[in-house]
Amino acid sequence: MSRRGNCLDDSPMENFFELMKQEMYYGVIFESYEDLQRAIDEYIYYYNHKRIKAKLTGMSPVEYRKQTSQLVA
Repeated sequence: MSRRGNCLDDSPMENFFELMKQEMYYGVIFESYEDLQRAIDEYIYYYNHKRIKAKLTGMSPVEYRKQTSQLVA
């Protein structure tokens, strides 16, 4: 995930996986790989489209990117 010897590149991914484990994985038993894969896909969609972040002025990451790109254009 990162260039060799540059641990700062891994930080965003480690943060995402830790949040994902806390919010959708711990305490849940998945019956099959397909169930786990579906849950991960649903969580990624939720994380990008529905999850409101205070740091992004109360918007989801997708909403924030759309707003920012409109300001630049």
